[in-house]
Amino acid sequence: MERTITLIAGPTASGKSALALDMAVRRGGQIVNADSMQVYDCLRILTARPDAGDIAAAPHHLYGHVAPAVAYSTGAWVRDVRALLDRLPANAPLIFVGGTGLYFRALTEGLSPMPKVPDAIRSNLRIRLVAEGAPALHADLASRDPKGADALDPGDGQRIVRALEVLEASGRPLADWQTLAAEPVLHPEAITERRLVMPDRAILHARIEARFDAMIAAGALDEVRRLRGLDLPPDLPAMKAIGVRELGAVLDGMMDADAAIARAKTATRQYAKRQMTWFRNQLGEDWQRVDGTPCSAPAAMP
Repeated sequence: MERTITLIAGPTASGKSALALDMAVRRGGQIVNADSMQVYDCLRILTARPDAGDIAAAPHHLYGHVAPAVAYSTGAWVRDVRALLDRLPANAPLIFVGGTGLYFRALTEGLSPMPKVPDAIRSNLRIRLVAEGAPALHADLASRDPKGADALDPGDGQRIVRALEVLEASGRPLADWQTLAAEPVLHPEAITERRLVMPDRAILHARIEARFDAMIAAGALDEVRRLRGLDLPPDLPAMKAIGVRELGAVLDGMMDADAAIARAKTATRQYAKRQMTWFRNQLGEDWQRVDGTPCSAPAAMP
């Protein structure tokens, strides 16, 4: 029997993970994470990773397997997915679920090949980012790759560092590499179905509110305290997870808990809106739109 593959995308708190789990249980399938924040081992609560009950109900892969000190990339995720596909049984039904649009694009369209960046170059640029700031590195990039710099916000340290590390490692601008042919991770004929979970806005907002309250009750503040105790650079992706900065302000005595929770909920709603806009504009008619209403218990809905 050939492997069946299902893709389930949707904004945060939409109910997509509950849908994936229901499918996996009914079909004997295995779930693969397609969310860039749920890869980090230190952020179980704030990223609403599947809990022990979910994992007992169906196999889950690529969740919580990355240290927060790592700037995990889409390319790294693609390599992990390819390795996973090689070691799983050929007839295992797979369900990819998440809210990171670039992961789904990589699955269906592929990523352009990129040069290997030596650790020394990557480490040096990240040290410079902390010491000099993103605008200074942007100016450096502008002097060496003006077109690449023009395409980036001077404050976007992660993307500026990426452009510089590729330039230093290969001697070629990032844009040159991005024009090279890409090989999709999954060939179109291998994908059985594609679902896009898009709840009504009012329902989604209510789920976001309920879920963040549940995160606080589950110990999100202590989770942020442990993360901050690692003394990591603030530009790392794990440090930018929604709730880290807001609850960090509570720990620093700069904001009371109620204000921080309200701010985190607002940030989550804004993030969900950006996700929905991306999905509407980037995912085609071959994606079946569903509203996620059969899924209950908003607190458990990543």
